[in-house]
Amino acid sequence: MAPMNERHMNDTSSKASASPAEPKGKRPPVLVDGVTLNGPTLDIREAESFLRDAMPIIMEEAVWKATDVKEKVCEWRSPEQLKDLLDLELREGGEAHPQILQRCRDAIRYSVKTGHPRFFNQLYAGMDPYSLVGRFITEAINPSLYTYEVAPVFLLTEEAVLQKMIEIIGWQEGGDGIFSPGGSVSNMYAVNVARYHHCPDVKVLGLSALPRLVMFTSQECHYSVAKAAAFLGIGTNNVYVIPSDKRGKMIPAEFEKQVQRAKDEGALPFMVNATAGTTVLGAFDPLEEIADICERHNLWMHVDACWGGGALMSKKHRYLLQGIHRANSVAWNPHKMLMAGLQCCAFMVRDKTNLLQRCHSAQASYLFQQDKFYDVSYDTGDKSIQCSRKPDAFKFWLMWKAIGTKGLEERVERALAMARYLAEEIKKRDGFRLVMEPEYTNVCFWYIPPSLRDMADGPEFWRNVHAVAPVVKERMMKKGSMMVGYQPHGDKANFFRQIIISPQVSREDMDFLLDQIHSLGMDL
Repeated sequence: MAPMNERHMNDTSSKASASPAEPKGKRPPVLVDGVTLNGPTLDIREAESFLRDAMPIIMEEAVWKATDVKEKVCEWRSPEQLKDLLDLELREGGEAHPQILQRCRDAIRYSVKTGHPRFFNQLYAGMDPYSLVGRFITEAINPSLYTYEVAPVFLLTEEAVLQKMIEIIGWQEGGDGIFSPGGSVSNMYAVNVARYHHCPDVKVLGLSALPRLVMFTSQECHYSVAKAAAFLGIGTNNVYVIPSDKRGKMIPAEFEKQVQRAKDEGALPFMVNATAGTTVLGAFDPLEEIADICERHNLWMHVDACWGGGALMSKKHRYLLQGIHRANSVAWNPHKMLMAGLQCCAFMVRDKTNLLQRCHSAQASYLFQQDKFYDVSYDTGDKSIQCSRKPDAFKFWLMWKAIGTKGLEERVERALAMARYLAEEIKKRDGFRLVMEPEYTNVCFWYIPPSLRDMADGPEFWRNVHAVAPVVKERMMKKGSMMVGYQPHGDKANFFRQIIISPQVSREDMDFLLDQIHSLGMDL
């Protein structure tokens, strides 16, 4: 392939030879408002040189080293130190390419390496090579998914991925969906669509035309549910929180009591948010029982499976989401357990009546002309609340093509097996105590240093244990050895929440995790 500058020069010369009427030599400059318009202002040779210099830095520092278990997970600096190191000020003049390349190195060096085998901090981790290449492609092409004419490949791949995910959920009659910029937005979609389904006049008449609406969710749900209620004008006081059992699952009987309470108050109950894979404990709500209640009371049932949806890929573990096929809508983030890379978030509805389109359509005539020369049903952008929308499904499609459904299943099953291994190791070690047996790959546990091991359980003991995790976390980050999250939960003292996702993670990494926590906290 010819270099960028040669291709540009060849294109220019071919165009010049095709216009015999043009005078030979350099054309006189064309000025508009004092700006010269002849030729591109981008120096093609300089741009190509910069890209050729930058890509090896990205591959070496952000890919190879960032996924090497022998390297640090992070190079910790305080905010003030990092401000000085990065020289964040933006100035009138630009910098030379060598300086910009150093900026690239610094950005990579001081960033957390989320693809590192010992990054366990969030509900995403690891680096899949096929997904990464998919992201390179979409970033280079820079499309937006509103119409087929500007994003033909990426609209078709999104449709293919959505239909396969709908099939895996179990909606035999099909469904519809769209990729959104985050699971929080998917949950907001669910609230908006459920409200429109119950009260279609809201789109035109607004909130003043509505009765008081009430929605339901468990105390273990993601905070985005309350945000959606606030954002959409439902109000957080109208989100009735259902108690969960000791494992973090919604209690169906309590749910039905709250539905009746809303009816007795004269409100209109319209939806429930059930969670399949809670953020902290990894709990799965009892979907079949929740679906029964929804059918009795005519409620929209949404399942937030952003985290737990990955279990659907495993024949061994999909029982965790038994009943999901009865949901009206599902949010599922392949960038989490399935490692599709941030961000990759599907929102799907069990509907074939163009509900998404009817709920969100604004029929912008400059985008969605009905007299185009192709089938305009592929112009799916009007289903979205966005205009510009990234092709987030493509990287997942490319990865799925590369490793197949079987490969995704193996990843899920290995992650759950690794979680079981870690839980058993925790039981064997002095000073480690499980919060509960893991149901998914959230392994929650306390580390109790030697100084506290002879203390009787009681308020003072738990106050001391509560102070352990923050110190251990600080030490591990400043050392750069690994990252694992911690939090309090209800009346429980701070505990570690270990998340296992990446197939790069080995048994040795689980052993290292426990050894390292003990090493960092044994003097406390």
